[in-house]
Amino acid sequence: MASYSSHLLSLLVFLPAAAAFLGLGARGLGLLRRDVALWYGSLFVTVLTFGLGMMLSPNSEEKYTWIPQLGVSYALSLDGLSVWFVLLTLLVMPIALFASMHAIRDRVAEYCFHMLLLETAVLGSFLAADMFLFYVFWEVMLVPMLFIIGIYGGKERLFASMKFVLFTFVGSACMLVSIMVLVYMHKLQFGVPSSYLPDLLRVHGAIIPSRLLFSAFALAFLIKMPCFPLHTWLPDAHVQAPTAGSVILASLLLKLGGYGLVRIAFPLFPEAAHFFQPLGMALGATAVIYGAWVAIVQTDMKKLVAYSSVSHMGAVVLGLFALNSIAMAGSIAQMISHGFATGGLFLIVGMIYERFHTREIAAFGGLARSMPKMAFFLVLMTFASVALPGTSGFVGEFLILLGAWQTMPVYAGIAALSAIFGAVYMLKWIERILYGQAKSPSLAVDLSHREILILLPFTLGIFWLGLMPGSFFHQLEPSILKMQFFLTTGGYHHG
Repeated sequence: MASYSSHLLSLLVFLPAAAAFLGLGARGLGLLRRDVALWYGSLFVTVLTFGLGMMLSPNSEEKYTWIPQLGVSYALSLDGLSVWFVLLTLLVMPIALFASMHAIRDRVAEYCFHMLLLETAVLGSFLAADMFLFYVFWEVMLVPMLFIIGIYGGKERLFASMKFVLFTFVGSACMLVSIMVLVYMHKLQFGVPSSYLPDLLRVHGAIIPSRLLFSAFALAFLIKMPCFPLHTWLPDAHVQAPTAGSVILASLLLKLGGYGLVRIAFPLFPEAAHFFQPLGMALGATAVIYGAWVAIVQTDMKKLVAYSSVSHMGAVVLGLFALNSIAMAGSIAQMISHGFATGGLFLIVGMIYERFHTREIAAFGGLARSMPKMAFFLVLMTFASVALPGTSGFVGEFLILLGAWQTMPVYAGIAALSAIFGAVYMLKWIERILYGQAKSPSLAVDLSHREILILLPFTLGIFWLGLMPGSFFHQLEPSILKMQFFLTTGGYHHG
């Protein structure tokens, strides 16, 4: 029986989707004729959802039978791991909507519909405790993102949106097959099918099938992150997506890959996780260096930030596959920090583009004199991105390298070079656009109060995690210890 507070989980997940269909229907019936009503109505729903999320405490759960013949349940769960990703989602969505109000002029009703539906899908993915339910939310998430990129993106938006869907669909298909196999294995061993994750954790499997199933899950999650060499969809999607789409991609969707590894793949297949540890750490270290090197030569600001994401998420992969509590805690902190810093960078790039209608780095110079407020936020987000002590980026990166060094020092040493390469491409970018000879001074209007308000939550997040990480890790610690139990003992497999 679910507690009163746990019923808020369903309300939290489905309130945005309900509002999305209500708003679209009202627009179709002519009840909402003005775009401004849609904007503020959608924004109100995301803020209300944020308020509901703040009422929840970890260890809330809701579980009901859904499809008993297949062992499928409707199960949502919030714990010390998922709570941070849920809160990040609740923070990012109203910011993304508010940032879109001046940029999106056409088909506003459809845009608000897709944004709200996307919030439901992301929240559901982070909260689902049944593997079939997780898969449903995972797939639903593709649809609104496809339309956000494909309708409101740049000139090559159709190519980028289809590439995003095809890459993700391949991983999703592999994951679905693995879920079906696990449900069948549960029926063979316990007499009844079940896709409820705690039930599946008790399934015993032979080594080779377990490694194959782990590979299928890992493929889906590494594509989503994305990790080298499965990353090629990301730069295209970021460059073509509208600003809010890039923010959601960077701050939320990429995190589902890392979350899936920690929540699903590692606990289900601890032996396979150890078997693939060298490969996972090698891919992570390679992605760190590759993303940094490619970012150095970029001339488009958005593409530079996109490849920096490849590098940062490579560090997350490295830390997760180190399979110790220090590195894994660092990876989770790095994912949250990346949501703040890189989301903020994409917002600033969008604000610059609205003024100058170009993202070419060579077109800018001297903006620090004419746009000092923008320069402050850009420098701050950049410092967090290159892991300056006192910012959120330092906390995650330091713990990742420390934990990875304990497991495989060679990969930690390779990844540590990112501190140098990251400083090269990020500081070079800042130097070129903020200093030097001013260009197009008539267009260099500094940030408005509205734009400062948009950037402020990410700024506070950077300083909160950078200066007070204890509050973050205190909530996370039980989940990390539980993960270590599975990885070191095999959990229920040997319990």
